[in-house]
Amino acid sequence: MPTTPGRKATATFRSTRSRSRSRGRGRSKSPARTTKAKPSPSPTRRSRSTSRSRTANSKKAVTTTKTTTTIVSSSNTGTTPQRHSARIAAIQQEAEEHKKLIYVSTKTTTKESDADVLTHGSVILFLTAVFLPVLVYGLNLMCKGKRCTLRAFPDCPNKLCDYFNLNSALAFFGWYAFQVVLALIPAGRVVDGQPLKGGRRLKYRLNGLFALIVSLVAFGVGVYLKYPVNFVRQNWIQLMSTALVFSFVQSVYLYLRARKATPGALAPKATGNVVSDFFLGRELNPCIGSLDLKFFNELRPGLIGWVIINLCLLVEAYQTKDMWPNYPLAMVTFFQFLYVADSLVFEEAILTTTDITREGFGFMLCFGDLVLVPFTYTLVTRFLFFNPQQWPVGTLVAIGFLALLGFLIFRGSNSQKNQFRRNPYDPALAHLESIPTSSGRRLLVSGWWGLCRHPNYLGDLLMALAWSLPCGFAHGLPYYYPIWMLVQLVHRQYEDDQWCRKKYRAAWDRYCERVKYRLVPYLY
Repeated sequence: MPTTPGRKATATFRSTRSRSRSRGRGRSKSPARTTKAKPSPSPTRRSRSTSRSRTANSKKAVTTTKTTTTIVSSSNTGTTPQRHSARIAAIQQEAEEHKKLIYVSTKTTTKESDADVLTHGSVILFLTAVFLPVLVYGLNLMCKGKRCTLRAFPDCPNKLCDYFNLNSALAFFGWYAFQVVLALIPAGRVVDGQPLKGGRRLKYRLNGLFALIVSLVAFGVGVYLKYPVNFVRQNWIQLMSTALVFSFVQSVYLYLRARKATPGALAPKATGNVVSDFFLGRELNPCIGSLDLKFFNELRPGLIGWVIINLCLLVEAYQTKDMWPNYPLAMVTFFQFLYVADSLVFEEAILTTTDITREGFGFMLCFGDLVLVPFTYTLVTRFLFFNPQQWPVGTLVAIGFLALLGFLIFRGSNSQKNQFRRNPYDPALAHLESIPTSSGRRLLVSGWWGLCRHPNYLGDLLMALAWSLPCGFAHGLPYYYPIWMLVQLVHRQYEDDQWCRKKYRAAWDRYCERVKYRLVPYLY
């Protein structure tokens, strides 16, 4: 008959006790051995011996009892040593599963919090996408003709023809197509862009200066042939509306195209969220053939269009007798032309900027390049066209000096940065100090880049202020551009600092100790 676990434990207990007793008996007396009789001990000795024997027996009894208790306890739980080990393993496994549940719960919570952040960010981006067109229309309707004030609500046209017409659409699309053709003409150097994911590099043809010169020649021919330069001013809202619609359509195309893009072609900020990817851009460098759409939009139609719009206003003012001389308008037109020409002369430098290397191409850049630049950066020249200002020569010279100083800081710092990026060991840069980083790159801490962390932004701000000063202080709207640039550059400076701190870590902390000012020395 098979023995139950309780019986097995009792049998084991009994055999243990039996062996202990037989060994105890063998030590106390041996019946098989004959020994000489010894005198009986004295009563005192016998009682002491008896006491010791009882003490020893009681200790053995205690030991046996402890053993019995242990074994019986095991028998009561019905667990053999093997089952005891299995139970420990089960407990450990349960603990591991509990840890996994905690990890999964934490991970789920993190995903939920990330989803909340993404949702809130999408709402903000959506509102921004709605606000920007409203801002552009508001600025241009409030600063229309001789009236340019924030104190009166703008007069909004109520007819469709006031926003769209065929001639404006043909002019805009003709201008855009003209710039595409110029960009594809094999003139200028071909250079490699920055390394993309996988080490691939795109090829870029640098013929921006060529496109600017051809555009200026075409404009001069049009003036000579007496084409009406006032067409731009008279169809201002219609041209702006066409550019807005085109930027939206182009953004939709870019988003749909990017849905099929490979992971290596996506921008770092691509999230898969519809609103975020539409606004910020999902694909990093969308190309049609050899034409990089982002690189093209960044420099050609909007930037060169900015120059052409200023020239249209300047020529129209010159052709109108009661509006000339207008030296503030001529001065601002010259300095803004210098700024655009500089960007196209040093076209290669844009390939290392944040817009090209990290930002996707979506509505934000499309709208900025095609609408914001040509139709709000010209707000100053439009104001000076309708409201000519008379300033002493000394005042104009001082304003011109400020604009020139800003340009020198802007160009000097950018040239120094680009030269250092191409070859940090160039003998011409031997006098500059730098800090090594774990990524292998070095951070400049002297020269222009020892003045503040973003001297090129400082130059931008000085030029923006100098362009608005000829408008005087009776109106606030002409100062939209320097205020916009200040907000934009402070935000970009903050993003740059966060990105550099994450990338360079301790080296960036040492850099910040050396270069304390972010944007404006001794102020910020």
